[in-house]
Amino acid sequence: MPRKKGVSLSVGRGEKSRKGGLTAKGRKKHNNATGSNLKAPVTKKSGLTKTEQKRRKSFCDRMGGMKRKMTNTKKKNDPNSRINKALRRWRCGR
Repeated sequence: MPRKKGVSLSVGRGEKSRKGGLTAKGRKKHNNATGSNLKAPVTKKSGLTKTEQKRRKSFCDRMGGMKRKMTNTKKKNDPNSRINKALRRWRCGR
């Protein structure tokens, strides 16, 4: 199966959020280019559906594992690294 080409996304054009993750514009651009279905982050504090709870838990487990295994000490401790911003935005307790 041929590999899907990556999509160019940048903070300056409003596609990447400065808070971590993608903006609605960035998700739309990525979805159109690759045929995927990226969704907005689950950022609500309460009133989550079962699907949202599962999605948040899955994301937090996956990204928390990436943070532990795939980042160096400098990035792990940097509050402005994209992985830490994303974990904060999703309200992951790590």
